[in-house]
Amino acid sequence: MRIVGPLLAVLALVTACATADSGTDAGGASHSRNDLTVEADAGDGSPSQSWTLTCDGAADGTLPDPATACAHLQGMDEPFAPLPNGVACTEQFGGAQTAHVSGVWDGDPVDLELSRSDGCRIAQWDGLGPLLPIPVG
Repeated sequence: MRIVGPLLAVLALVTACATADSGTDAGGASHSRNDLTVEADAGDGSPSQSWTLTCDGAADGTLPDPATACAHLQGMDEPFAPLPNGVACTEQFGGAQTAHVSGVWDGDPVDLELSRSDGCRIAQWDGLGPLLPIPVG
C-alpha cells in the first residue's frame, strides 16, 4: 500500500504534462497557440466588425489578409503588451476608432483594448498594422 500514493502522484504529473503541451483541453478539443478575435468599431456610427485570425502553420481566419497579419505579428517581439503605467503620451486625437483583441498568442492569453485617443495609443494601434483593417483618419 505504500506504493499507491507515490504512484498516483507520478501518474497525475505525467497526465498534467501531457495535456499542458498537447494543445487540447480535457474534452479533446484542439486549441491554437495563436488564435485571435478582433472586434473593431470605426467610431462613425456604423456597426462594429469582428474578425478571426489563426496563425499556426497556415494563416487562416476571416481577417481580410490573414497571411500578412500573421507575418506582421510574428515579426514583433510583444505585439500585445499593454502600455506601461505612467508613460507620457502626446495629447493628440487620432480618431474615434476602438478595438478589442482577445484570444491566445504564443500560448499566452490576450485581452487588449485599443483606441486612438492619444499619441501612445495611436502608435500602439498603428504598430498592429494589418490586424486592424478599419479606416483611420
